[in-house]
Amino acid sequence: MFKAIAAGLALVLAIGGVAQARPFTAKDLAMLDRVSAPQISSDGRFVAYNVRSTDWEANHGVNALWVLERGAIGAAPRLVRDQEKGGTSPQWSADGRWLYFLSSRSGSTQVWRAPAGRSEAEQVTNLPLDIALFRLTRDGRGLVAAINVHSDCDTLACSKAKDDAKAKVKATGTVYDGATPRFWDAYLDGRYLNLFAVKIGADAPPSDGVALTRGYQADIVSRPEGDLSSFVITPDGAAVIFAARPSGSAQGLGDPSSLYIVPMDAGAAPKRLDPAATTSDGVLAISPDGARLAYLSQTGSTFTAPRARVMIRDLKSGAARELTSGFDRSPDDLVWSPDGADLYAVAEDVGQERIFAINPATGAAKPLTGAGHVGGLDVARGVLVYSRDALDSPAQIFELGAGGGSKQLTHVGQDALTQTPFSSFEQFSFTGWNGESVHGYVVKPTDFQPGRKYPVAFLIHGGPHGTFGNAWSYRWNPQVWAGMGYAVVMVDFHGSSGYGEAFAKSIVGHWGDRPLEDLEKGWAYALAKYPYLDGEHACALGGSYGGYMIDWIAGNWAKPWKCLVDHDGVFDIRLMSYSTDIPGFQQAQNDAPTWANSEAVEKFNPVDHVADWSAPILVVHSGHDDRVPLDQGMGAYGAAQLRHVPSQLLYFPDENHWVLKPQNSVMWYATVEAWMKRWLGS
Repeated sequence: MFKAIAAGLALVLAIGGVAQARPFTAKDLAMLDRVSAPQISSDGRFVAYNVRSTDWEANHGVNALWVLERGAIGAAPRLVRDQEKGGTSPQWSADGRWLYFLSSRSGSTQVWRAPAGRSEAEQVTNLPLDIALFRLTRDGRGLVAAINVHSDCDTLACSKAKDDAKAKVKATGTVYDGATPRFWDAYLDGRYLNLFAVKIGADAPPSDGVALTRGYQADIVSRPEGDLSSFVITPDGAAVIFAARPSGSAQGLGDPSSLYIVPMDAGAAPKRLDPAATTSDGVLAISPDGARLAYLSQTGSTFTAPRARVMIRDLKSGAARELTSGFDRSPDDLVWSPDGADLYAVAEDVGQERIFAINPATGAAKPLTGAGHVGGLDVARGVLVYSRDALDSPAQIFELGAGGGSKQLTHVGQDALTQTPFSSFEQFSFTGWNGESVHGYVVKPTDFQPGRKYPVAFLIHGGPHGTFGNAWSYRWNPQVWAGMGYAVVMVDFHGSSGYGEAFAKSIVGHWGDRPLEDLEKGWAYALAKYPYLDGEHACALGGSYGGYMIDWIAGNWAKPWKCLVDHDGVFDIRLMSYSTDIPGFQQAQNDAPTWANSEAVEKFNPVDHVADWSAPILVVHSGHDDRVPLDQGMGAYGAAQLRHVPSQLLYFPDENHWVLKPQNSVMWYATVEAWMKRWLGS
């Protein structure tokens, strides 16, 4: 009788759940808990990970660290208690006894730790400046921290004193004499992310460290998204190996980064491992025995997406060899197996991002994961843990055992997600420029019904060496458009990443023709293959390079589109080449400096085609965008206004190249939705 009642109740709840289902919205996206940074303890028992939740009223994210015990039946994940300041950057000690992490609980960002089986944390460092990133030594007696400092200072206290003195100066002017005075979303201030060795384990948290890169005038960890792959500590704790561009080089010109080694006691200055190398080297992973350094190496300008080759350097002899000469993919992460028998690489691959196991002896690469996008990964005791997301799934933590089977470990936010079921999607391919295969995706609208036609959002990715792919996004998310009632079409045009080096580099010098041909052919293919797409009611939208393409489309392919949306797009390539924070990028993409090859610049310059603009256009730009400066968006909006083209400008004074604040993100989607409904009549 009890079983029958329980079954009936479950059925009622299931029916109620279906009845309560509703479209996924921008507010839902902003409020989702975000899972990242899986780390497994050395004994394979515990997995730590970060969860970022949203404080809507405060308009920012809040981080927290959680720990789950693998194989513990019925055991719930455990929160590492950290009061109101959430921890980030989890890292296990080599013996698996302690979980170390960064926290601002003390008023500045310092290293803390909690026992593996408990939640209470204790402070490990008490340095005068914030720690950006850190690595532990294997013996647990020290760490290396990346800290933003004045490079001419011997101590952190010296840098802190300089910061305090500068804060008292009332004059606000700054004199620059470098090629790039600003980067990403801030003006440079003479400080650099440099490395410090810090001894830990004494009764009191240390208050200073040893400057390992004193005088080095370049960021050891690149901004804004540099990570721990920038430096490693040798297993014996005797030295640090790091990758950085040359000291004193101008930020944003694309100078190649090189490999350096420095003693942990700073007894000698950093020494370049290969003084003759002309490649750009980085993303470091040292073998467990300390004998081999794996890293990625690129030949030519990194701004043109050369293939990242996996290299192995014998640290005793100095000999280096390419490991993956036949692997036409560009990894972005490397991790050794605990026994050194395998090297794991994460790389984009035809719209997916997979983990590959690479044999260090033969270079043979074998994919371990299938569809979807892999984020962070870690490995211990034959178990590999990683985050995985997809077009229809935010990130969750999975494990991959020695047998190859995949198991989901976390179900963060599952209750909320059941109320907003995601739309299905499909990858397609067609013949694009040069007769080559090009891939794309189509996403059905919410509550899709066969036989009906739906208006379309045609999304164009940025980069240009990027991809939408089978991945979840918190900025441009197709599921939000699907929830609005639109079908979504995306094309990975020539220049996109994950399809081989030649495919990615084919856009160099061809911003306006080869990708446009792919977009035109992909649109025609999608309309023919998917009859539910309403080609008469479609809007094209793009950001960054995608925004450039919107401005280019406005004067060269406007006919199919009832409306356009240009987010942080390049409107005038000539001005962009001089005003962006990375002028080396525009020179590389133009295949020459602007002044030396003006024909290449003007050949595909949207500003020269304003006379043909007619499609209604929404322009979005932000005040702290130094990547594509504000004048680009203002120029596009001004052009539309002067041409009397229906247009709107959405301006965010407090955002950079991305719209990150939760309430701004929701406003972004609401403005875009209103614009599309105005012109598509739906």
